[in-house]
Amino acid sequence: MKIKGTSIQETFAEAFDMVFVRLEITAADKYWVDIATREFSGYGTSVISCDAEVGIVQPLDETQTLDGRPGAELMAFGFSRKALSLAISKRAGQTLMTCPTTAVFDRGGETEKSIPLGSHLRFFGDGFQKSKLIGERRFWRIPVMDGEFVVEETLGVQKGVAGGNFIIQTADQKTGLDAARRAVDAIAGEPGSITPFPGGVARSGSKVGSRYKGLIASTSEGYCPSLQERVDSHLDQGVHCAYEIVIDGESYEAVERAIRIGIQAACGDGVIAIGAGNYGGKLGKHHYPLHQVLTD
Repeated sequence: MKIKGTSIQETFAEAFDMVFVRLEITAADKYWVDIATREFSGYGTSVISCDAEVGIVQPLDETQTLDGRPGAELMAFGFSRKALSLAISKRAGQTLMTCPTTAVFDRGGETEKSIPLGSHLRFFGDGFQKSKLIGERRFWRIPVMDGEFVVEETLGVQKGVAGGNFIIQTADQKTGLDAARRAVDAIAGEPGSITPFPGGVARSGSKVGSRYKGLIASTSEGYCPSLQERVDSHLDQGVHCAYEIVIDGESYEAVERAIRIGIQAACGDGVIAIGAGNYGGKLGKHHYPLHQVLTD
């Protein structure tokens, strides 16, 4: 299979179950929204080492937010509700409550399970905090030095899919960067998914395990151009650069759409091949055969 001259390898991406929450972060203006979302999503690329995988879903204008201010929607993924609860509370307390003018709301809607947010952060108010019930939703108003930090009491937790991916193989680094940015920009238009790595792109694709004791992951040598003559390489002839786009989504279908849209956007001159990372189907139960994804 070829798209715009780019060979699509006959392989599949492999993904696994995770849980996630949706947050709505608002602020006085877009500048502070950008600051808050950047800080909150920092160090949120991979649960191999980070406490959560976090990414911006979409910007929100004043007509789309709960308090009528500029904002953004984010998704955060974790392996368990308990782990996600700890990660979100710490991140929100340190990066959102501290950020001028911000407020935080649940954007996940009604779900069977939830994690605490405002009900934890309220203690920072040292007894001066106040709660407000609007309909079935409770919010906490925590006094801070520029007024009040308003935060929803809980966030709804949903089941999602994480780790969907494809790997762009190019003749040179600039072509790879351009293709990767096209892919990430295209996926950004899909509201049900995020690309949590820096700029949506991972240059250090990993495999499970290592020859060094204690490491749970290490470099995927089959995708390293500098090792093509020394290992069983997965790279096509003439490839000197590879970038991986990792996708987390609200469902199998959301990740599938993002893979399709991303690959279609990445293909073009200088993009020699596009493949995907998998572990023979042993890591995750969700499989995305690239040829099937692109023809459905």
